[in-house]
Amino acid sequence: MTNYFDLIAQRESCRNYLDKQVEKEKLISCIEACRIAPSACNGQPWKFIVVNNRKLSSKVAKCLQDIGMNKFTDKCPAFVIVLEEKGDIKARIGGTIKDQDYSSIDIGIAAAYLCLAATEQGLSTCIMGWFNEKKLKKLLDIPTSKRVRIVISVGYSADTKLRSKIRKSREEILQFID
Repeated sequence: MTNYFDLIAQRESCRNYLDKQVEKEKLISCIEACRIAPSACNGQPWKFIVVNNRKLSSKVAKCLQDIGMNKFTDKCPAFVIVLEEKGDIKARIGGTIKDQDYSSIDIGIAAAYLCLAATEQGLSTCIMGWFNEKKLKKLLDIPTSKRVRIVISVGYSADTKLRSKIRKSREEILQFID
């Protein structure tokens, strides 16, 4: 098993995929990671649509490319479309009282679990919030009442070397109180 800190160091947003189909079992494992992710009041406010078909994946890619964005998705073999579902009533009430969007937080946690599960299996991912929701819903027959929150590309990276991670310094993000 991979060391957790090695795993998170290996995970990066991929924008250059190999022309290689993703095994269904690996995608199922990624969704299983989402299934067991924590959520407010265990509400699990999500549904995952997995597209792992070359012909349909190329159509999904076009829905992600408004005004020149996400051109790299043309090479991506698989996508996970993350829908927001109604959360647990306690989480919804608590979110209203505390002015918190627990569903978005929960979906973010699930997405992180998915990406780490993919990395553990030798896959690469990219989380995207830029897409044409209307076109995507029509293409995948998603009810108009549903909300597409993010789309995650999944595949094998064509790059063999990890990029340097440029992040804020620890001093910029940490306040430690003893």
